Amino acid sequence: MGGVGGILLDGSALLAAVADEHGNASLRPGAEYLLRKLRYSSIPTASFLERTAKTYSFECFTVDLPSIDNTVNEIALAWPASGGSFLLVVSDCNKDASRELRSRGWLIIMLNTGIVGACENSGMLYIDKLEELPLTVFHLNRKAIGNDNVMVGYIMKQSREEDFMKRGAFPTNPTQNGLIFVPITFEFSISSQLQEIDVVLHKATDEIVSVEMSTSSEFFDKITFTRGMQELERYIEHHPNICVVDPLNNVYPVLDRLTIQQILVGLENLNMEGRCKIRAPHFLKVNNFNEPNLAQRLLEAKLTPPSIVKPQVACGVADAHSMAIVFRAEDYSGLSVPLPAVVQEYVDHSSSLYKFYVLGEKVFYAVKKSMPNADSLIKLSEKNGLKPLLFDSLKSLPTAKENQDCGVQEDCKTGNCHQMDLGLVTDAAGWLQRKLDLTIFGFDVVIQEKSGDHVIVDVNYLPSFKEVPDNIAIPAFWDAIKSKYESTRLIK
Repeated sequence: MGGVGGILLDGSALLAAVADEHGNASLRPGAEYLLRKLRYSSIPTASFLERTAKTYSFECFTVDLPSIDNTVNEIALAWPASGGSFLLVVSDCNKDASRELRSRGWLIIMLNTGIVGACENSGMLYIDKLEELPLTVFHLNRKAIGNDNVMVGYIMKQSREEDFMKRGAFPTNPTQNGLIFVPITFEFSISSQLQEIDVVLHKATDEIVSVEMSTSSEFFDKITFTRGMQELERYIEHHPNICVVDPLNNVYPVLDRLTIQQILVGLENLNMEGRCKIRAPHFLKVNNFNEPNLAQRLLEAKLTPPSIVKPQVACGVADAHSMAIVFRAEDYSGLSVPLPAVVQEYVDHSSSLYKFYVLGEKVFYAVKKSMPNADSLIKLSEKNGLKPLLFDSLKSLPTAKENQDCGVQEDCKTGNCHQMDLGLVTDAAGWLQRKLDLTIFGFDVVIQEKSGDHVIVDVNYLPSFKEVPDNIAIPAFWDAIKSKYESTRLIK
């Protein structure tokens, strides 16, 4: 197999040289970053520090230089199937352990030496910061395994990355279809990290600093990304041969609820007689909740109360998910939803939301509990004088007591419920994929009770798809990335 078969972390590499204010040993800068990356990697990892090993679910070995062979044998027995080289990560203040293990065929990663370059042939590699280790491991694996695999560099916020890593989505060793994943960090030069990368997978919305919109403009005036994301964007522009999942220009429409609504209007071209209808919800852009003719505009847009009000900016900023359900036209005045906003038809849907995930050529879905029908919401709001229900869609949704039984769809006993037409929604998924030119995205569908209309109420980029079993979703995720890479190569 080759490559890196196991990593042993010496305390001298993990701990700061100076204790904290309480006299306790603390982790050096970069240690937590590295430990998080190694925790869910496919590489066996151990530490000489018992507390660190316990915290990050690593194995713990003790080392006694006079009996170093016992430690080496213990590690070999613990990692019998690794089939690669063992690495000791150590600082230059613990040269005894590095010398002993190096003489037994281990590769030594020496930290904080100030030496530029590497001497791999002599069993030594040098890094200045712990954050460099994942990329070092990546280079070692690629050298050992060869260039037949596709190298995928990924960048996203820590919580999202860990969610994917826990499910085995970003293995360091090759996947079944030949992908090797390596994290990209903005702590170092982007160009130095991407020289051997074939595919960049990103969640650019995690790197948005601000979004500027003017009420006179239909779309965003300016999206400002972090400095690191701007550097990555420039690198991609100057290296068109690199595959990006997905190009920022393809992602931008998903950041704008108005743009997505306008795109979804085209779903009407998929409808055929004798089949359920799939459509966008009725909607209206609002720049000012106090405008005198708002009530008339709402009626002309086929929007009758209740309606759901959402910021036009769909993600990437703090208040993108601050929403409201409004029950009376006069209550729009002074509404505390960020402007510009999109007023959207509230669809009675028996509290069932169908979450669809498109991973390349594969389409999956899961059913989730959702908000109750309008009559239940009205009863809930009556307790507060029918004032708008304000909520953050990422944290909690308005619910009613009669809507708490997860085993029964609301109002199904009345015969108002309709079965989902999977073929119709799958056709819509293909249509959306062609329209947006996205590799991995999700969308939400509700089924209107009385009409049976299938209404797509939301679209998002690179969702977690955690509702789909990992043994099904993760291989499809890998296949989607590989197919995108292969198709990009054919075009270029």
